[in-house]
Amino acid sequence: MEALPGRARALVAGVALSGLLCLLPLPGAPVPWWAVALLAALYGGCELLARSRLVGTPHPGGTFYPVLLAGAFLLPPSAAALAVLPGALLVPVAWRPYPARRLWRAGRLVLAVWAASRVHRAAGGREAVADCDVPLALGTAGAAVLVFCLVLTLLDGAVLALTAGVPLRRGERTAGPAVAWGRLFLRSLAPITVHGLAGLMMALLWRSPYGPVAALLVLLPMGVSWWAFAQYHRERAAHQATIRALVQAVDIKDGYTRGHSERVGQASMMIARELGMDDERVEVLRFAGILHDVGKLGVPTRLLTKDGPLTPEERRVIELHPEYGHEMVRGISFLGEAREAVLHHHERLDGTGYPYGLAGSQIPESARVVAVADAFDAMTSTRSYSRARPVPVALKELQRCAGSHFDPRMVAALVHVIGRAGWHPAVTADDARAVPAPAAPVTDRPGAHR
Repeated sequence: MEALPGRARALVAGVALSGLLCLLPLPGAPVPWWAVALLAALYGGCELLARSRLVGTPHPGGTFYPVLLAGAFLLPPSAAALAVLPGALLVPVAWRPYPARRLWRAGRLVLAVWAASRVHRAAGGREAVADCDVPLALGTAGAAVLVFCLVLTLLDGAVLALTAGVPLRRGERTAGPAVAWGRLFLRSLAPITVHGLAGLMMALLWRSPYGPVAALLVLLPMGVSWWAFAQYHRERAAHQATIRALVQAVDIKDGYTRGHSERVGQASMMIARELGMDDERVEVLRFAGILHDVGKLGVPTRLLTKDGPLTPEERRVIELHPEYGHEMVRGISFLGEAREAVLHHHERLDGTGYPYGLAGSQIPESARVVAVADAFDAMTSTRSYSRARPVPVALKELQRCAGSHFDPRMVAALVHVIGRAGWHPAVTADDARAVPAPAAPVTDRPGAHR
């Protein structure tokens, strides 16, 4: 994003100006400058370390909220907000426009820390921390953490809405802003609560006879957990790169289906979520949808792009692609049950599919999900041998084939989620101007969605 929309620039300017006002000290509130300097140096140093090459994978930020929240529990609001500035302004940002992003990062954190400190102070948290009254300190810290999370959520939701033109993210475009912000708040609350507990522990130790040195020891377990989290993200990034490379290879080979893999992955994910699967399994099924056609790398390109029907011999060659794909991905351990989906996504409930003619419950559930997603996108996309159908027509065709070719549960889930969230199919043919005759029903041509 090289340039921000006008409304987003106004929001950034407003947040930055509000942050400056928050730095004005309260009358009669003494500022322990040595504590401000120590917390500011600690936060800035931790953020620089988090983005350094020493850790391998730069962290997106927010790792050291415990330091900021400890400041909110220990210092007057303006002093706690001031401790944010060095780390927020000096740490590099990854994307343009750099000045606006730095101002935004500093402004939102200053406002969140200032608000948290004001609430904590008003609730009597300062006295609770000073007296090491743990029950009261937990209650006041909880209120401060709630406000901290709420401010960050509201600001992040607002800037995303103004810069992306959607409530929060593309997957939530059908939800109202209140619903989308509510989801973001709930996703953020748990990790920020953990950071708040660590910050409270730092504050209590700081005020104890052991002093600030003991408080800094709280960061050690946080650092270990952060390092493990960073390694997880590094491994996840490697997984994504592996999948992206395989999909790009398929797209280069078969230009007519460019984008098909990503859409099948999206539809598979929608079905899985509608069925109530957990997030980890939803992600695996997204991988399954994305990689379901990777075996086409072993199929001659002339067959993939052939106009008109295939000969029986050509069809047999095409029908080898699930086995080719399984051979390619079976050594990739993180794919889990996605490998079964790659092998069996052309099986049919009545046993007439390929490559092994499995029937009913013999077909892995992941493969039944991907089969519906694959057929749906094939029908709603223009190919070299068929014209895209309207979404309602494609859904009716899937319902007609439910119970014979497709699992009725998967079909019902896709129909329901598309009815609620919608679908925006893309034309994937290289020449969308040609309008061939309407395609035959998917059941008339076993290899229709090649």
